[in-house]
Amino acid sequence: MIAWIKTIQPDKATGALSSAYEDAMTPHGTIDNVMKAHSLRPHTMRGHIALYGAVLNHPENVLPEWFLEAIGTYTSILNRCEYSLTHHSHNARALLGGGEKGDEALAALQESKPERIFSGKYLALLNYVEKLTVDVANIEESDFTALRDAGADDGEILETNQVCAYFNYINRHLNGLGVSTEGDVIGRYT
Repeated sequence: MIAWIKTIQPDKATGALSSAYEDAMTPHGTIDNVMKAHSLRPHTMRGHIALYGAVLNHPENVLPEWFLEAIGTYTSILNRCEYSLTHHSHNARALLGGGEKGDEALAALQESKPERIFSGKYLALLNYVEKLTVDVANIEESDFTALRDAGADDGEILETNQVCAYFNYINRHLNGLGVSTEGDVIGRYT
């Protein structure tokens, strides 16, 4: 089962949905279930595609791709979203060179101990991700002083905020509709 709601498979899609599926094609030539779960409202799939591209894959992002994937992985861990965690921890591991280094980073995030692997501005930004995900009502201006003191500039803070916010949105989409990874090709960088 792809999700707890009806989904329309790509081979049955017509019109706007068929066009949206074309735009949602992965580098592997498949359509992930995260997109199929939008099939009853193709306009939301298009919005999702645009947001994903802007926050994770835009050429004007300055934070390294491995760190953007680490943000998504950590947000998904905090939200207990197995779907995003499965895909994006795979991506983060691959971008970190795979193997032991990637496994150690993932273990540190899963234990909510990013300080074991990350330092400087990356650690400060991950601490901000945790607060943004689990304690957003208590974010204060002083949090931004700590981020800047650690070396993060306002553009990097904004990128982190947007990646984390995207994953909070998509984690709720996935968990709230019971979307599974059944049939997905896992990870962008396989």
